[in-house]
Amino acid sequence: QVQLVESGGGLVQPGGSLRLSCAASGRSINTIYAMGWYRQAPGQQRELVATITSGRTTNYADSVKGRFTISNDNVKKMVYLQMSSLKPEDTAAYYCNARNLLNSYWGQGTQVTVSS
Repeated sequence: QVQLVESGGGLVQPGGSLRLSCAASGRSINTIYAMGWYRQAPGQQRELVATITSGRTTNYADSVKGRFTISNDNVKKMVYLQMSSLKPEDTAAYYCNARNLLNSYWGQGTQVTVSS
């Protein structure tokens, strides 16, 4: 089993920066081969933001490429999302995801609101 807990969300002005963190714990954390961040705005489907493998291969949505950076710490079992040049369209609930061969796990989400 894997439990994921996100933190770092909040209210930020357009052009500002925010850093999200996700802590993984549980019996199966050593079986995780990829983690990622997804977001869901009101009335919209959940969409991929960024993913990273245990080998640190990364993938980004076109809408965030160049502004967001995903990273991980395989010792601390953490994944991070550094967000800069934030736009109102980035406003969403952000969810941490972890995958192994058998399951996909989700955190509870953390709200990011970009507004003046």
